[in-house]
Amino acid sequence: MATVIIGAGIIGTALAYDLQRRGRTVVLVDRHAPGRGASYGNMASIAVTEFMPASRPSIWKQIPGWMLDPEGPVRVRPAYMPKLAPWFMRFIAASRPAKLRVLEEQGAVLCKRVHEDLGALLRETGLEAELSAEGCLSLYTDEAEFRADRDHIEILERFGFEHRVLTGAQARELEPDLSENIGMAVLFPDNRSLRDPYRLVLKLAEKFVALGGRIEQGEVVGFERSEAIRSVILKDGRRLPADEVVIAAGAFSGRLSRMLGEPIPLETERGYHTQIMSPGIAMRHSIIWPARAFMVTPTAGGIRVGGTVEMAGLDSAPDYRRAKITLKRAQTALPKLKAENTTEWMGHRPAFPDTIPVMSASAKTPGVFYATGHGHLGVTYAATTARLMGDLITGATPPVDMTPYRVDRF
Repeated sequence: MATVIIGAGIIGTALAYDLQRRGRTVVLVDRHAPGRGASYGNMASIAVTEFMPASRPSIWKQIPGWMLDPEGPVRVRPAYMPKLAPWFMRFIAASRPAKLRVLEEQGAVLCKRVHEDLGALLRETGLEAELSAEGCLSLYTDEAEFRADRDHIEILERFGFEHRVLTGAQARELEPDLSENIGMAVLFPDNRSLRDPYRLVLKLAEKFVALGGRIEQGEVVGFERSEAIRSVILKDGRRLPADEVVIAAGAFSGRLSRMLGEPIPLETERGYHTQIMSPGIAMRHSIIWPARAFMVTPTAGGIRVGGTVEMAGLDSAPDYRRAKITLKRAQTALPKLKAENTTEWMGHRPAFPDTIPVMSASAKTPGVFYATGHGHLGVTYAATTARLMGDLITGATPPVDMTPYRVDRF
C-alpha cells in the first residue's frame, strides 16, 4: 500500500521509518527538508516528567499576570487575542479537577512507554549514542518556590516517576556552575537529552531512505478523495497517489485538516532559543527553573537556552526579544555563562488546549490518519507515536487504548 506522510519533523520521520520497515511503500513530504521545523530547534529533552496538562489551575491563575508582564513566560500578541479566544475557552474547560485527572492519566500512559519505545528505535537504527546518560535538574531558590511547584511533584509521585530532592549544595555537586542562589533542586534522572535533535531526524531520514522510502519536497495544497483518500496535491501541480495519508505536520496540521473538512483546535505555541557555541562553561545535565520559565540543555555542540510561550499564530514575524529574555534569566542560574558565538531561532509547537496529542484515524475520511499536537513533547513522544500509529495504520493492536487520543474528542 502507498502511504503519504505529510510532515518531515521527528514525528513524521520516525513514523515513516516504522511503516517502511513494516512493508508499506512510504512517501514523506514536507515544504522543507527533513527536520527544519520545530525538530530543528527544540530543547532536545526526553521530558518524561512533563506530561501534566498546562491547563491546571496553578498555571492558568498566573496567566493574567504573565500576560501583563512584557517579559513574562506567556505572551499573547494583542492583535491575535480574538483569534485565540475559542482555543483559550477550551483550555479553561480542561482545568476542571475531574478532567485534569483524566488528562494526567492519558499523558502518563504515553510517558511510561517512552524509554522502551525510544530505546528500541535507537538500537534498531544504531543511533544509541544520540541519547545522553544524564538527567535534568529542576531548580528552586528556596522552600517557598519549591512548594509552588508541589502539584507537579505530587503528580509524579502518584504515577511513580523517579525523582530525587536535592539541597542547593548537592545540585552544585552535579553542576558546579550553578548559582549559589539555588537553594533546592529536583533531579529527574529519566529526563535525558539528545546530543542533537536535528541530527537525529536526519539520521532517521537516511535509515528510512535506505529501506526504500522516498522523500519529496513540496507544499500540500489539497487532497483528492472519493469514498476514501486517493492522492495528495502539491502546489507545483504534482499528485502523490495515496491509499493512506498521515497528517503529521505539527502546528500546520490544522490547515490540512480544514482542507479535509475536519477542523481541529490546534494552536501554535511559538518557542524561541539561543544556541551558544562558546558558552564558557560545560554542563552535563539539562536544567529547568519553573518559576522563571526557561530551560538550558547541552546539545548541538554547545548550550541551548529556551523557554516561554508566545501566542501569535503561524504567520507573524518572530520577536527575538523573547530569546533575549530567556538568555538573561539563564544567566541568573549560571552566572559564568557567556553569550558568545550565538544564533537565535523561533519555531512552532503544535498545541491542543488539553495538552494531549491526536493519534487517530480520521472520523470523516477513510484512509486519513492524524499524528499531531504533541506540544512541548514532540521529541519525547516521537518513538512512541511511531509505534502506536504504526500499529493503528497496519491493523495491529496497539499496546495502549487509543480512544483518548482520537481526533473527534473535542
